[in-house]
Amino acid sequence: MQKVVDQPERPEQPPRRSPLLLLPVGFFIGLALMFGYALRTADPSKLPSALIGKAVPVTALPQLAGLVVNGKPIGGVQSADLARGDVVVVNFFASWCAPCVQEHPLLGELKQKAGVRLIGINHKDPEPGGLRFLTRLGNPFDAVGVDASGRAGIEWGVYGMPETFVVDGTGKIIFKHVGALTAEALATRVIPAIERAQARGKKP
Repeated sequence: MQKVVDQPERPEQPPRRSPLLLLPVGFFIGLALMFGYALRTADPSKLPSALIGKAVPVTALPQLAGLVVNGKPIGGVQSADLARGDVVVVNFFASWCAPCVQEHPLLGELKQKAGVRLIGINHKDPEPGGLRFLTRLGNPFDAVGVDASGRAGIEWGVYGMPETFVVDGTGKIIFKHVGALTAEALATRVIPAIERAQARGKKP
């Protein structure tokens, strides 16, 4: 009679993980490296934006109470107003933001040199902070929307104050500048981006 020898049980092999599961990890590592590079080079404008080339987020912000131009209140910000065929510059600002004060004179210069509509979004600024800010420094904006909750800033992917976006005539974001505008940034990056968008809009 043959003796049956018990075979030792083989340990269960762990299920193989799909390489696709590593993609999110790789994405976040890459994003962290880009943030680190921007911080090391002291150039926050190199921070990435997922919205470049995409339509502006749906935006419906009330006007800044008390802000008037030529005796008439100016309107708030609607996303439909950013897709009327002309290039628009959108600037996020706040009265508590020191770099916003620093860049403010350049906004008027930008509007004059580039010939664009300038839209302001007053971000998480307790009343009447935004109104005092523009009354004291001057108002370069054609419209100002109030982002009291900060929701619009999140949807636009804003990292911090101030930030400036160039929007083409179809309502797509084509350029983003993080941090205070400088004369060098206007001359080498912001105005050239506006001019490229304007040239594309004139093509038949």
